[in-house]
Amino acid sequence: MSDSPQPYRVLARKYRSRSFRELIGQDAMVQTLANAIRRGRLAHAFLMTGVRGVGKTSTARLIAKALNCIGPDGQGGPTIDPCGLCEPCVAIAEGRHIDVVEMDAASHTGVDDVREIIEAVRYAAVSARYKIYIIDEVHMLSKNAFNALLKTLEEPPAHVKFLFATTEVNKVPVTVLSRCQRFDLRRIPADLLATHFANICDKEGVTAEPDALALIAQAAEGSARDGLSILDQAIAHAEMGEERLLVTAVQVRDMLGLSDRGSTRRLFGLLLEGDTAALLEAVRDHYALGVEPLALMRGLLELTHAVTLVKAGRDIASPGQSAEEREALSQWASQLGFAPLHRLWQLLLKGHDEVAGAILPIESCEMALLRVMHAAAMPDPGELARLLREGGPVALPAPGVAPAASSSAPAARLPATFPDLIEAFWQKGKGQLAQELHDCVGVVRYAPPQFDYHPTPQLPSDFTARLLPALRDVTGLSWQVAQSDTPGEPTLLQQEQGKAADARARILETPVVKAAMAAFPDADLDDRLEQWSA
Repeated sequence: MSDSPQPYRVLARKYRSRSFRELIGQDAMVQTLANAIRRGRLAHAFLMTGVRGVGKTSTARLIAKALNCIGPDGQGGPTIDPCGLCEPCVAIAEGRHIDVVEMDAASHTGVDDVREIIEAVRYAAVSARYKIYIIDEVHMLSKNAFNALLKTLEEPPAHVKFLFATTEVNKVPVTVLSRCQRFDLRRIPADLLATHFANICDKEGVTAEPDALALIAQAAEGSARDGLSILDQAIAHAEMGEERLLVTAVQVRDMLGLSDRGSTRRLFGLLLEGDTAALLEAVRDHYALGVEPLALMRGLLELTHAVTLVKAGRDIASPGQSAEEREALSQWASQLGFAPLHRLWQLLLKGHDEVAGAILPIESCEMALLRVMHAAAMPDPGELARLLREGGPVALPAPGVAPAASSSAPAARLPATFPDLIEAFWQKGKGQLAQELHDCVGVVRYAPPQFDYHPTPQLPSDFTARLLPALRDVTGLSWQVAQSDTPGEPTLLQQEQGKAADARARILETPVVKAAMAAFPDADLDDRLEQWSA
């Protein structure tokens, strides 16, 4: 009778780290442990903390192997590179070593469970160098259990090491933390996860699109175990290609219930434009395709965050980011100010929380987005209070976030053009600033209350500091003013000088003037004639 096939092992178990070299994303911790082992400065208790799936329990088992490894010849000592061949290494890897005790604190929370450990630590290890206790989710121990452990934890016998793991380090008493050497395991970066998953796919004989692996890595949120579970599901969902299973980005999006980035950007654009009918239709289209309302709200939040980072000058380019996405983010960042972006974020975040707990998720999603469209165009509280104090009418702009990016109050209150702004300064008695705006400022972008300019060398260095309060005084609004290295339009003075030069050239080219200049070589053109011609 033929041997029965071995049962399938999920990827998260099959590819659990078996050495510190395989532990991805935790280089700082590995370096610290290597130095401690090499120099013989080993703590008696270690605490590993971090989010789920970053390798806390795996690290504890690796430390147990590192401390008890005796090498293939049986003569080795503690090492950061355990051989994996000696009896202690093999037994610890298989979870059957008598001197390495693993305990789940979630199911052993009481003082009696800890009392068993306290009684056992008095006896030397049976066959290993160190007797090691690995306590997972240690924060689940009761207060009395922690108190019972304190004395032993502070002064354990030389042959005993404690290894704790927890996802909620804030619940571990400070008295315990102070007795441990703490390692904070970081979330694993998405690019490292994607590379790790690609290597696993090669070993499994699976072809995966880079975008598919990027989506899985993003969905894992820094957790290798979560990512491998998703990858396992994606492989099961995949179809056979020409020779191997093929995991595609489309399949992963469908499996996770995610909308693609392009459709999220289109939805974001409709939100900014204030097109109510098109927005509601797009939301229902997403829902019909299987996109969860919560995932839709999250996608819009992520996009708002990305636009804000680009606005702040941060480079967020990634290998999976298309040229269209980079262009869209750059365009929105140039059109929207920080104030409307922050307001958009708060409104979407509130909507996300409402959808998460809603009885009718899709209806709540629609209502939340409609609120975003209308509330984002409202005047901010400070401007509204000022308008009410002055007793003037509060005119509201049309729904949509885009108008809010350029103003928080009726557009009629703001000078429509840059020359209009200079004229308003003259009328308010701010002649010096008006003259500097006229002579020394080239407009890069004028979209009240946003103003980007390129200065001439003659512009005083304190210009922006004097301009901001003057703008507030003249228009009644707070402006966003930025000096730009991008060459803008010529200054109004330069434009006037250019027009005068063109007019002079046209006059000099007329036959009558040419004849007069030929007859009277020392003659010159009267400026009044140039002005009259212009």
